[in-house]
Amino acid sequence: MLQELSFGFPILSLILFLPLAGALVLWALEEEDLVKNAALGISVLELILTGVLLTRFVPDSAAMQFSEQVPWIPPLGISYHLAVDGISVLFVPLTAFLTTLVILYSWDTVRYQIKEYFIALLALETATVGIFISIDLIVFFVFWELMLIPSYFLIKLWGGGVERQYAALKYVLYTLLGSVFMLVGIVLLNLNYHDWAVTHHVEPIYSFDFLQLLTTPIPAERQVLIFWLMFMGLAFKAPIFPFHTWLPDALIEGPIGMAVILAGIKLGTYGFMRFSLPLLPEASKSQSVVTVVMGLALAAILYGAIVALIQPDLRRLLAFSSISHLGFVLLGLFALNYQGLQGGLLTMVNLGFTTAGLFFLAGFLYVRRHSTQLSAFGGLARKVPVLATFLLIIGLASIGLPGTNGFVGEFLVLLGAFSAYWVYGVVGVTGVILGAAYFLWYYERAMFGPLAQGLTQTIQDLNAREKLIAVSLSVMIFWIGLYPAPFLRIMNGSVQALVDRLEHGQMATAQVSATTPHE
Repeated sequence: MLQELSFGFPILSLILFLPLAGALVLWALEEEDLVKNAALGISVLELILTGVLLTRFVPDSAAMQFSEQVPWIPPLGISYHLAVDGISVLFVPLTAFLTTLVILYSWDTVRYQIKEYFIALLALETATVGIFISIDLIVFFVFWELMLIPSYFLIKLWGGGVERQYAALKYVLYTLLGSVFMLVGIVLLNLNYHDWAVTHHVEPIYSFDFLQLLTTPIPAERQVLIFWLMFMGLAFKAPIFPFHTWLPDALIEGPIGMAVILAGIKLGTYGFMRFSLPLLPEASKSQSVVTVVMGLALAAILYGAIVALIQPDLRRLLAFSSISHLGFVLLGLFALNYQGLQGGLLTMVNLGFTTAGLFFLAGFLYVRRHSTQLSAFGGLARKVPVLATFLLIIGLASIGLPGTNGFVGEFLVLLGAFSAYWVYGVVGVTGVILGAAYFLWYYERAMFGPLAQGLTQTIQDLNAREKLIAVSLSVMIFWIGLYPAPFLRIMNGSVQALVDRLEHGQMATAQVSATTPHE
């Protein structure tokens, strides 16, 4: 059983509920500027707290750290159990970082129902953080579902597209459909634990706790059933091809802030690495499961890249490129080896800076041209050179240019894929080539082509807030690209424990020794 380390102070609870408490404070405010300043202050404080969390985290350890556990519904084995490890801890500051940038972006781009918008955004932050730090599967599922409420209203009320209501409803219905299957899988895990606990006279006889479920043997045939039930919920949320059809609608019709969260924070693929692979190791490495999932991953890589290649609209191009990148993540995870898992996890983190960054830049372009269609651009680099420069930097990171974060993640994914089966790696490399093609072709036409009609007038380049967003993202891109060691050290212990679990099955027990962090 994985060791747990306590912090001595409920820092995870504070990080979890601070944005929600901030949302309640915003509700009491009336003055528009005060609402904006309060939202920004709360998000910055949240970011600082997540920074403290990260600096106190013990790297190269598989231990569940900063653990907090309080019984919630004891007769059913449900507890309020929070903790982070090398798999989850990076996503907490990433969520806070992107939320802060979204608030900065929204400062002068959201012009109606401003208070309600920031309330929904902070509520979304709480739900998202809850997903990453929950160790009890029911608590995880609660936050998984609660995320839909602010997401629905953000897309429906503040989306810029004419089909935003349809996109919001489609997103909720698709996710709910998958969640029904996932909930059945979670219940089956609990019932399996119950049967084992009664047989071995173990207390409690019911449990949804991830760490307790890890110690419970699950018959191979039951593992396969539970895996596919969990897969449906995670696949719709990710989304994985062919369950992806809600994503382009949500990313195009919704506001830029919502697109940043959906494209930059990979909840579905995180769920695979957090729960499906460690709890269901025999099913995860069975030939039938690996063949199907790898087939879907490779299909997503090629399909997303090819469709992106022909898109004349930047946001639509980014939506399909996001599907292709998710294919890379899945390719790394189901290579089921150290390099693949590490690369898949790092790529999930990287997309929070690259794909999310490209959506920010698409928003900057929309503010200036009221369109992201290629026909609205052309020779734009001569008018807005700073914007064009950052678009090139983040775009090159997205396609994996050496020296950027995208290269490190994709290299590890492809290394893992080639180690698992060389055909997977070959198809993955093809996706890298197509990715370079669709971005560079679009960039060349938009930034260096003939001046589009209406571009003869002066267009403002990036303002101070926009530069802050672009520079912040670029710093992270080059930091991970040039010196990824601190990030890899954070995840190494947990990734190795997961590899051991997959190699040795349910008999594996992670032996962890680490020093408890101090305040």
